[in-house]
Amino acid sequence: MQKTDSTALAMLEQKCPRCHQGPLFCTSAFNLTKFADMPEACPVCGQRYEPEPGFYWGAMYITFAFSTGIMLVVGFLVYHLLNDPDTWVYITAVAFFTVVLAPLSLRYSRTLMLYWFGGVNYEPERANRTGHRSTTSS
Repeated sequence: MQKTDSTALAMLEQKCPRCHQGPLFCTSAFNLTKFADMPEACPVCGQRYEPEPGFYWGAMYITFAFSTGIMLVVGFLVYHLLNDPDTWVYITAVAFFTVVLAPLSLRYSRTLMLYWFGGVNYEPERANRTGHRSTTSS
């Protein structure tokens, strides 16, 4: 596993917020049956990924923001690229892109929720201790 000191890159790669090495999700986003599955803890540093029961309910608000952004961008592009077509074209395009990007939207909303509100800080020394399996959070 590759180590990065950049928190932004670790979020983009969906890595553990503590060690920036362990994956946040079990499978790829393209596995449509298990795209939201997360391990209980980081396999590298042992950081628990669910700080409290129901923690990721708050990620719904971030997902809503992503969906709103997708709808605005797609609507803008349809308007300008297709020269203001009929309403059904807007509805179809927005619905298609919102559904297709839903797995990525959910995964990144959970990633942002954990990084922003999980109370976990980057500890580079945790990444050096491979195999350390502490289940404490912070």
